[in-house]
Amino acid sequence: MHDGSLLAISDLHVAHPDNREIVEKLYPRSDADWLIVAGDVGELTEDIIWALGTLRDRFSTVIWAPGNHELWTPRHDPVQLRGEERYLHLVDRCRDLGVLTPEDPYALWDGEGGPVRIAPLFLLYDYSFRTPTAATKEESLQQAYDQGVVCTDEFFLHPDPYPSREAWCHARVAATERRLAACGTDVPLVLVNHFPLIREPTRVLHHQEFAQWCGTERTADWHRRFPTRAVVYGHLHIPRTTWHDGVPFEEVSVGYPREWRRPGHPRNVPRPVLTATRPL
Repeated sequence: MHDGSLLAISDLHVAHPDNREIVEKLYPRSDADWLIVAGDVGELTEDIIWALGTLRDRFSTVIWAPGNHELWTPRHDPVQLRGEERYLHLVDRCRDLGVLTPEDPYALWDGEGGPVRIAPLFLLYDYSFRTPTAATKEESLQQAYDQGVVCTDEFFLHPDPYPSREAWCHARVAATERRLAACGTDVPLVLVNHFPLIREPTRVLHHQEFAQWCGTERTADWHRRFPTRAVVYGHLHIPRTTWHDGVPFEEVSVGYPREWRRPGHPRNVPRPVLTATRPL
C-alpha cells in the first residue's frame, strides 16, 4: 500500500525559462508520491530528458505519455530522428531514466483511491474533430488555413514511416485498443493521453479550427468500454475537471507563461488524480 498521492501534470513547455523554473521547484509532498506527465514536456530531446530525469530523481514513480511537441523534429535539435523513430528513441531514453512509457507494462497504483492500473497512451489525432461546417478533412484544414489557425505539427511532426499523421494515429489506436481489452475488468484504469479522448473538452476552444489537432473520434467510447476510474489529459491548456458518463476527465496542463499568469488561472498543478468528487 502506497502512502503517497497519485499526481499528474502536463504541458510543461520547459523551453520557456519560467516554465523550466516550475520543474526546478516541483517536489513531491511525500517520498511515495507518483507523478504522471501527460506530454508536451518540450521540443528538444535534451530538454525533455532533463525535465523527466529531474522529476524521476524526486518522485517515487514517473509515468510519461508523449505530447505532440516531443514528436517535433526541430531544425536546431541535434537529434534529427523523425516520426516513430523519434518516439522510440524517447522511449529508450525514458527507460534509461526509469520513467515508464506507453510501451511498458501498466503500473499498479494501490495507494489512496486505488487500486488502479495506470495506462499511459500514445494515440495522436486524425482530423476527425472537424469544424462544424466541414464534411471532409480537406475542407476542415482549408478553413483552418484561411483563418490562420494552423498547428505547428503540420511543419515539424513527421509521421515516418506512416504515410500520414492520421495513418499513424489509426495504427496506434488499434494496437492500444487490443491492449486495453486484454487488461480485463478486475482493476479499474486511469487512462492517460496527451489529447482528450472525447470531443467535448474542445468545445470551449476560442478557435474551433484547432480542434482537429486535438484527438480522434475513435476513442469516444473508451471511458465507457473499458473500466475507467479517471481520464488524464492535457494539450488544451485549460486545466479543469469535467465529468462524462460518470467519469472525471482531468486536464492537468501548465501551459505557457502568458496563460498561467492570467488573473484567476487555476495554478493547482500537479493535480491529484483520484480525489475528484462530482458536484451535486
